[in-house]
Amino acid sequence: METITAERTKTKQLPDEKGYFGEYGGAYLPPQLVEEMQKITESYYRIIETEEFKTELIRLNRDYTGRPSPVYHAKSLSQKVGGAQIYFKREDLNHTGAHKINHCLGEVLLAKKMGKKKVIAETGAGQHGVALATAAALLDMQCEIHMGEVDIAKEHPNVIRMKILGAKVVPVTFGLKTLKEAVDSAFMAYMQDPVTQFYAIGSVVGPHPFPMMVRDFQQIVGEEARAQFQQKTGKLPDHLVACVGGGSNAIGLFTAFLEDKNVQIHGVEPSGKGFKDGEHAATLTLGKPGVIHGFMCYLLQNENGEPSPVHSIASGLDYPGVGPQHSYLKDIERIRYETINDTEAIEAFSIMSKNEGIIPALESSHAIAFAIKLASSLEPSETILVNLSGRGDKDIDFIAESYGDMIGID
Repeated sequence: METITAERTKTKQLPDEKGYFGEYGGAYLPPQLVEEMQKITESYYRIIETEEFKTELIRLNRDYTGRPSPVYHAKSLSQKVGGAQIYFKREDLNHTGAHKINHCLGEVLLAKKMGKKKVIAETGAGQHGVALATAAALLDMQCEIHMGEVDIAKEHPNVIRMKILGAKVVPVTFGLKTLKEAVDSAFMAYMQDPVTQFYAIGSVVGPHPFPMMVRDFQQIVGEEARAQFQQKTGKLPDHLVACVGGGSNAIGLFTAFLEDKNVQIHGVEPSGKGFKDGEHAATLTLGKPGVIHGFMCYLLQNENGEPSPVHSIASGLDYPGVGPQHSYLKDIERIRYETINDTEAIEAFSIMSKNEGIIPALESSHAIAFAIKLASSLEPSETILVNLSGRGDKDIDFIAESYGDMIGID
């Protein structure tokens, strides 16, 4: 089995010391936060290298989360689609049901080592909120989650989970009442007390060091998958596929393969209802560089440079920005960013459920939909590895109510 080499991980030299991936990233902060963010950066570099931190995180990943998550050959789906063989990295089998637990354990453990008393965050689909509430309960930290009212209605099961776990859920009632506003609200609450609170950002977004920090905690996905896939097949996958909102599950899978030039990498964005303003969240496809929530990235924006309204059937993907490393990887053409619309995602949700007995999250369904399209255009000897970033328990009530006829349920 091939080991991870220094050559293949050289992209981890990014970001630079100021937090930039090329021209993207950085820390665009109000003056009162500059010193506190520098403390977080310095603490991160110091604490994660201690044997105590590394040993505890390894133990929690293994014994609590259930890592490693398996790589699964979806034979029935592959046969139905025809063409390439489809494999899944089963992050849906993690404790809490998604990849989000990977960075939440790291962030809460770091916050505790720093002496913080409370973690605060945004959530869209609720998976980050559930994972953070879970980690906070485990490590005896206070937890506050900000969530848009639209997403609260769509993802009600996750709201109940957060409350059961002891978190305070703050409804966000302004703007579109979705993910971007949840970030705004959480950031305002964090600003009130950045000394005793820790903002546990839910993706590879935000000011430095968060895009780097969340990536580093998520890279375990790709490291495991790379070794597992070679063990199963004797080679690397020909294609990688993952959905991209902020981009944490994607960067988690992709990082271990970035230097493997024969592996084609596809990030999948939501085109929603179509490419009209406010009806999609295809940031890398239609956005342009701009600043949001303290960092520079590709951004969907109006003529005044303000973030545009966005939409996706998947609450975790409806964000007008994207991780700065994704922005950089687009520019250097290492990753191809594709789009899938709401209808295609629902169809993939149904096909996956009925052919593999796996109910995927709507976010993951975007990646599955693209993998289905891609597989049908390839030869049977070729392989596709998809990050199945989360399970769809949270989505079933919404889908049954809004799309029951489409997927054949009463």
